[in-house]
Amino acid sequence: MKIQFWGAVRTVTGSRHLVMTENRKILLDCGLFQGHRQEANEKNQNFHFDPAEISSMILSHAHIDHSGNIPHLVRSGFQGNIHATSATLDLCSVMLRDSAHIQEKDAEYVNKKHARKGLPLVEPLYTTEDARQSLNSFVGYGYNRWFFVANGVKAIFREAGHILGSAQVLLEVNENGRQTRLLFTGDLGRKHIPILRDPFQVEEIDYLIIESTYGGRYHAPVTEVKNELAAVVSRTVARGGKIIVPAFSVGRTQELVYYLHELFNEKKIPEIPIFVDSPLSVNVTEVFRLHPECYDAETEDLFLRHNEDPFGFERLQYIRNVEESKQLNNHKGSCIIISASGMCEAGRILHHLKNNIENPANTILIVGYMAQNTLGRKLVERWKKVKIFGEQYDLRSEVVVMNAFSAHADRRELLDYISHLNLTRLKGIYLVHGEEDQIEALKDGIQELGYQRVYIPVEGEIYDLT
Repeated sequence: MKIQFWGAVRTVTGSRHLVMTENRKILLDCGLFQGHRQEANEKNQNFHFDPAEISSMILSHAHIDHSGNIPHLVRSGFQGNIHATSATLDLCSVMLRDSAHIQEKDAEYVNKKHARKGLPLVEPLYTTEDARQSLNSFVGYGYNRWFFVANGVKAIFREAGHILGSAQVLLEVNENGRQTRLLFTGDLGRKHIPILRDPFQVEEIDYLIIESTYGGRYHAPVTEVKNELAAVVSRTVARGGKIIVPAFSVGRTQELVYYLHELFNEKKIPEIPIFVDSPLSVNVTEVFRLHPECYDAETEDLFLRHNEDPFGFERLQYIRNVEESKQLNNHKGSCIIISASGMCEAGRILHHLKNNIENPANTILIVGYMAQNTLGRKLVERWKKVKIFGEQYDLRSEVVVMNAFSAHADRRELLDYISHLNLTRLKGIYLVHGEEDQIEALKDGIQELGYQRVYIPVEGEIYDLT
């Protein structure tokens, strides 16, 4: 068995790893590269392998940097099954269509510029019809049950604790009378975050592919989140302000709503209205409601056993159309507005920032990672002036950054996971899904545990797993 790394190597996007047995090729994830337009377009258009030769694909979770190039894969000749958890399947039915809409709009924008300059027109990476067709290839499974992948290959999904439906993929390959167990963690979550179960600790494996997003950083304890959130809301309301929250549509929005629901029930924050203003967030939350089998015991105890919806309560309103969204501009008094996109690069959050950023009574609450060169990163860095829709605005609102909301394991949690593996049996660890400094830091940490066979792949590199 061999493995070739084609994405999320020394970077955090474009997850794509090719497992090759004697007579089968199996793809782990097929995500979009994100970043500078020209480089991302080149990587997303070209697979460097023939999709028609891939016998099957296994998807760790629904985030676009892991799933977003599936429609292009299918359109390019892939004809096998796409194995995923049932919750991931349902999330992809929403998210891949949304991604296709963005691809179409992006191509439309580029073509307007090209038409003015007499340049050739471009095609979208894929269309909404391509996304719809690709969903026919999905097969959904529950956790903790082995399923057939190919001759001599079976797999099982273990809880990853990252987002709804996220899974670690454990492959068992039998060839030439030898059995090999390969674990791909996908994105590994944190313990004790709300809604989801903790990551499952796998122990007996031969090879490990593990993420390293925060391989050199430590998060604040999850236990601090509620108290800090309550303090931010209370002091903003005390000065008559609004709380504006850019949040990712999958996971972070639902986590925020969950915490706010608890705080309201416990009477720890003022009774102000809360608005979720993002069409994708609204649709994704409906998928969360469809999959209570993914919830942890605490969510069951607090909400389900009392026939209470964790994502719905009296003060919460989901905004479903543009007109309702515009009306929020005229809302008098304090409120909380949760909107997308999470990095403030597009979507309705831009309108809410434009209308509120210059009021010192307001708070902009940052609860997610902000990539370099995004508006969100400029807010985190507290630039005095920022540009929104081409116009300059003074940043006068308070900016609060809460890193404890992260859905990725930090350095301590990653090393703890690795230390509980059977290191005597383990033949190699491959670090992916991290920037250079984070990967190097994690490698150093693993070797300090006394384990030396740690590898940092480069794009296209092949490793023989024998």
